[in-house]
Amino acid sequence: MKPPARFRLMLCAGVALALGIPSSAQDKASVQGLVRDVACPIQNHKSTATDFNLDCALACARSGSPLIILTRSGDIYFPISDQMPDPDQRAKLMPFVGKFVVATGTVYTRNGTRTIVIQNIKELKDVKLKTKDSGD
Repeated sequence: MKPPARFRLMLCAGVALALGIPSSAQDKASVQGLVRDVACPIQNHKSTATDFNLDCALACARSGSPLIILTRSGDIYFPISDQMPDPDQRAKLMPFVGKFVVATGTVYTRNGTRTIVIQNIKELKDVKLKTKDSGD
């Protein structure tokens, strides 16, 4: 019988702590940002959470580029699951590519890398996005 997801997550965190692996978690947090591919904002710093090339983001996402949430401050959150092995989160995020969202879940950080176990995600339709001619 498979142990509950929360127990597996706690077990992994306990093992990481015992091994001295720097990691931190918040019980629940909300992250606001743009769902998109990771490549363009890493390579092109003109691309932001509200000013980007939508066609490029969609093409990269459809081609299999890893999906992220890019915040207004430029922080990048990689979606993960609360399971081990970690299943792909693309199906959950693909409907939101090119949209500004609020994602709620457990946030983890390690050496500057940020992840989120998304429990709830919804589009914030009132955020103005510039989606053309952004230099992406």
